[in-house]
Amino acid sequence: MSRAFVKEQDDQADRETPVRPQSPHINYVTPRGLALLRQKVEELAAARQTLAGREDLSSQPALRELDRELAYYSERLSRAVRVEPRMADDAVHFGASVCVEDATGERMTVVIVGEDEADVATGRISWVSPLAKALMNARVGDVVTWRRPAGDRELEILAINGG
Repeated sequence: MSRAFVKEQDDQADRETPVRPQSPHINYVTPRGLALLRQKVEELAAARQTLAGREDLSSQPALRELDRELAYYSERLSRAVRVEPRMADDAVHFGASVCVEDATGERMTVVIVGEDEADVATGRISWVSPLAKALMNARVGDVVTWRRPAGDRELEILAINGG
């Protein structure tokens, strides 16, 4: 096989950017999450417009990647279901901030948000995560089991603040 033939296949593979798969779950979003999605789509559209104005071939892979991301986030935005915050609720729900404590006395606070807004580093967890599923509908004083690959962990609900 000649190198020219291999290069042609490589070039064709570069042109075919795979579609990012969408989550099978309903795209629940907080008001903040909806604003972040809108902002992301606007940023990608602006970047695409800037790049599309260039005529050099070297920008084509970046343009394809922008198209891919723009299609993904546009679809996420079109599927978004805004969930209004609930202030007066004594059970864990979407949008709530939840403070928990484990058997060793370690405490953590998490906010249950949509998939696109989740960021473990800032304590925002997806509503479809194992931790969020364990917490949902629990009340202050309840002990829930967080099923994790590293082993189950019992957590007591200390406080729930509305969304």
